[in-house]
Amino acid sequence: MLERPLRYIAVLASAVVLVSFGLFAIDETRSASAESRAKIADQERGSRDPEAAKALEEAHNRTHSRVRQEIDRGNDVLTRPFQGLVSDSESVWMRRGVPGALALLLFGAGFAFLARFSKGSSRPRRGGTDVRHVAGRL
Repeated sequence: MLERPLRYIAVLASAVVLVSFGLFAIDETRSASAESRAKIADQERGSRDPEAAKALEEAHNRTHSRVRQEIDRGNDVLTRPFQGLVSDSESVWMRRGVPGALALLLFGAGFAFLARFSKGSSRPRRGGTDVRHVAGRL
């Protein structure tokens, strides 16, 4: 009875955390690329390159769509219990990655396990064979 809703929760929570982290990674790599181009241009020319400076500014000022904001809000709710574990870290990757991984374990794997357990077994079924059906044949 609870199996299907628990599976949906596990899949939805996992999807939110994974998509949010993927979008974060894309933003970080774009920002790092723009910063690298600006630094290289500064070293080569001895002054600021207008194109590199513009790319850097766009990377920092990039606004997210409404959908992206909702995904990030969902991720914040799911990872909030784990934020304190890495709040002192200087690495933004650590502050996003560790809570995300723990949220995947708790909400993704945890709810998937609860879904299987609610059906009466903690092990996933293989090949759709019901044990009672097989036992009846013996």
